[in-house]
Amino acid sequence: MTEILLTLGALAVLTLVARNFLGFTAQRPAHYAGQQPQFDLRRHLDGPLLCEGVIYGPLGRVNSRFVADMQGRWEGNRGVLDEHFRYSSGETQIRQWRLTLANDGEVRAEADDLADPGRGRQEGAALQLCYRIRLPEKAGGWVLDVTDWMYLTENGTIINRSQFRKFGIKVAELVATMRRVPA
Repeated sequence: MTEILLTLGALAVLTLVARNFLGFTAQRPAHYAGQQPQFDLRRHLDGPLLCEGVIYGPLGRVNSRFVADMQGRWEGNRGVLDEHFRYSSGETQIRQWRLTLANDGEVRAEADDLADPGRGRQEGAALQLCYRIRLPEKAGGWVLDVTDWMYLTENGTIINRSQFRKFGIKVAELVATMRRVPA
């Protein structure tokens, strides 16, 4: 029995080490410093945007697909991003992000469904944002820990990858593109 407990303990430690030093959660904004093109929220999340994406469940299968019309507007370092989602199920959702960008690249994010304000950083061609989102009651009302990474590509498209965790366990992942709507 002692051997089993030691083995389980060692596996837990290895999992924790791997999670913190390898893969998605090990990324840091500084890893993208100096990369081009430079991601600037005020420029790249301004005006009309089209977002298309998928949400994967805990087993890696696509649970939902969506298209969202977004409208960003900025006054100095304060911005609002209005989002109107249409899901493959036929459901719709309206959300609004309120963003504040500090001169050093730090980001503060607020939305009505966040448990606390989110915090992040834009650096080089990337943006990281961490927050706690409260799911609607019909989805269980859970509060999940979210890490968003947005990567700016050379043509101006933003690739968004988000992981949602409960008790440190990944329960969902989102991958989406955001691109400017042609005038």
